Amino acid sequence: MSDAWVTVSNVRKRFGSVEVLKGISLEVGRSEVVCLIGPSGSGKSTLLRCINFLESYDSGDIVVAGKLIGYQGQGNTRRLMSSRALREARKGIGMVFQQFNLWPHMTALENVAEPLLRVRRMNPGDALAKARGLLARVGLEQKAGNYPSALSGGQQQRVAIARALSMEPALMLFDEPTSALDPELVGEVLQVMRDLAGEGMTMVVVTHEMGFAAKAADKVAFLDGGRIVQFGPPQQVLKESREPRVQQFLKTYHARNDF
Repeated sequence: MSDAWVTVSNVRKRFGSVEVLKGISLEVGRSEVVCLIGPSGSGKSTLLRCINFLESYDSGDIVVAGKLIGYQGQGNTRRLMSSRALREARKGIGMVFQQFNLWPHMTALENVAEPLLRVRRMNPGDALAKARGLLARVGLEQKAGNYPSALSGGQQQRVAIARALSMEPALMLFDEPTSALDPELVGEVLQVMRDLAGEGMTMVVVTHEMGFAAKAADKVAFLDGGRIVQFGPPQQVLKESREPRVQQFLKTYHARNDF
């Protein structure tokens, strides 16, 4: 697709003798939300980390906004990007992890402002003003002076999202952002993600929240054994799939969720 913002082409990845990605191909259009679902160990998080080149991939191509990620050149002449080039490439990609990874000695405001000071070299006044606005965007302006230890898990994850947004990314990657949260805190994080989707943010989300995938995603990819078994609109994958492996996986969710 000419309008693809992320193009993954025949990507393979091994950890030792185990091939965890077996020729994955996937396209994400600009302003699309794509959810990656499937059983544990299916390759979802590895694929997400390869898109940001937190994991190298052995073959294939990953192109974000028209630029190859992680490598320069082609074929046998391909070589790793320099650290500087990779840092530049990653500036347009924000990532939110399962664990919040906040700096415990900094307040919520300071956590969000830090990348603005260190990476974007903003002056402190401007950085703090922008950070405060980002906290307001995720509904936490009133918690600006709190340290992570004084925040709930859901609030910490929302601070982590605000911090990722501080770099004004064109693509946001979420790696099971609610899996470390108590059930009653999941909704507040998913609402922030729904708001981002509504604003047109391009997003790739690894999730076990089938309700979120059904309502917020433009496309859903079901992975199993390092391959994409099915990729399509949520209705097609989550409600109308004829793939036995997809049906088997979703059976437990239909009993507990209305999606």
